[in-house]
Amino acid sequence: MCTVVVRWAAGRPVRVLALRDELTTREFDDPGRWWPGLPEVVGGRDRAAGGTWCATDVGTGVTALVLNRPQRPAAAPGAASRGVLPLRGVAHGADWPAHVRLEGMASFLLVLAAPDGLTTWDFDGAALTRTAHAEGTTMITSGGPEDRKADRHLAAFTAAAVPEGWRALVQGAPPQDDPGALVVRHERDGLVFATVCGQLIEARPGALRLEFSRRPWTPGSWQALDLAAAPGRASS
Repeated sequence: MCTVVVRWAAGRPVRVLALRDELTTREFDDPGRWWPGLPEVVGGRDRAAGGTWCATDVGTGVTALVLNRPQRPAAAPGAASRGVLPLRGVAHGADWPAHVRLEGMASFLLVLAAPDGLTTWDFDGAALTRTAHAEGTTMITSGGPEDRKADRHLAAFTAAAVPEGWRALVQGAPPQDDPGALVVRHERDGLVFATVCGQLIEARPGALRLEFSRRPWTPGSWQALDLAAAPGRASS
C-alpha cells in the first residue's frame, strides 16, 4: 500500500508526493546518495534488500517510484526485489524494462515522473502494461480498496498549491485503519502496517528540493534537502 501524487506540465518542475506504507519493523534509511554507482541518485534506502521505493536523479530531474500491486503479492524464489525498479527507472528512463528480469517478480506499478512526461508501467505478474498520462495532477495507489483515495482526495490535491497545500492535506487527519485514508495504520496478528515515510519532491534537471518525514501527518516533522547536480551532470 502506497500513495503517489504527481503534478507535471511541460517546462515546469516535476512535483511529487510519495507516501510509503510498510511494516513498521522494516528498517530504512532517510533519503541520501546511497548508491556509489549512481552518484546523482537520491532516495531512501531499504535496509532489508538495499533498494528503494522512490529515487530521483538530480542531474536529469527524473523521479521513479514503485508501488505494490495485489495480483501477485509474493515473488518466486530467486526473483529480483521490487526495490531495484526505481533505480533502474532513473538510470535508464523508459528503457528500464530491458535492464531487469521480470520473471518471477511480485506484481508492481512503476511510476516515471520526468520533465518530458509522466508514465506508468503495471506488472500483474505476467504482463507489463505501459500508460502515458496527460499533464496535470495524477494520483496513483496500490489498487484494490485503495483506489477510493482518488475519489476522496484527488480534487483537493488538484486545487492545492505545492508544497504547502499538499503537506496540509497529509496533515489533515492522523493515521487511520482505512484503506481510503492518506495516512494509515493497520494492526493484524501483532504486526503493524502503517505510513512510515512521506516525501515531497520538486525536481528539474540539475536541482532537487526534497522534503521528508517519518511522521508526515505531524506538523513540524518535515526536514528539507536542497541538492544540485555535480558540474556537467545536469541534463536539459
